[in-house]
Amino acid sequence: MTSKAVVLLSGGLDSSTVAYIAAKQDNQKVYPISFLYGQKHFYELECARKVAESLGSVQKIAHVGLRELVKSSLLGSSDIPSDGVKEGEIPSTWVPQRNAIFLALAYAYAEMLGADWVYGGMNAIDYSGYPDCRPEFLLAIEKALNLASKRFVETGKAIQLVTPLVKMSKVDIIKKGLELGVPYNLTWSCYKGPDELKQACSSCDSCRIRLEAFKKLGIKDPIKYVKEKE
Repeated sequence: MTSKAVVLLSGGLDSSTVAYIAAKQDNQKVYPISFLYGQKHFYELECARKVAESLGSVQKIAHVGLRELVKSSLLGSSDIPSDGVKEGEIPSTWVPQRNAIFLALAYAYAEMLGADWVYGGMNAIDYSGYPDCRPEFLLAIEKALNLASKRFVETGKAIQLVTPLVKMSKVDIIKKGLELGVPYNLTWSCYKGPDELKQACSSCDSCRIRLEAFKKLGIKDPIKYVKEKE
């Protein structure tokens, strides 16, 4: 019997790896869900569509009006920082309650599909400054969302939250993805969105973390950058 899994798919490196992990499970069909929430780098949704298609899946896009509600350098007119983040600080790219909102919508979609799993690419290593990537948050929201579920209340059957990358380094994530055949050339990580040549900036935190991981592996990142760091 085929099981169903909803996968949060942003089009980035982590979420695309998770999508492939989910798709490689025996007798499991994936249902990717992406979010248009006012992000500057909405180009990532096009990348998510291509990754979904590479798995033979159809991307579902949910529209969420976060720009009207919260402040973040990912949403507003302020510049995306390129000088790193001080230890103990939450980056300006933090979008308040983003993962809580996305997971609630993914659980709603999963319940309508009759899915048993929700997969997410949250990572507490590279994005340790983001409160909604911490394991304790993920455990708590999984419990809360099941308590809000009609299926769980009536049958006791939970929808399980799977976050296989939560304690993995970016290097190990890429290694895993390469083993699974993830088409990293289709993915997008840059917070600033592409320039006119479809190049990533190479200077935002997300680009720097990604480039550094590929460099440690001795592999060239397959997407284009304005100026790759040596």
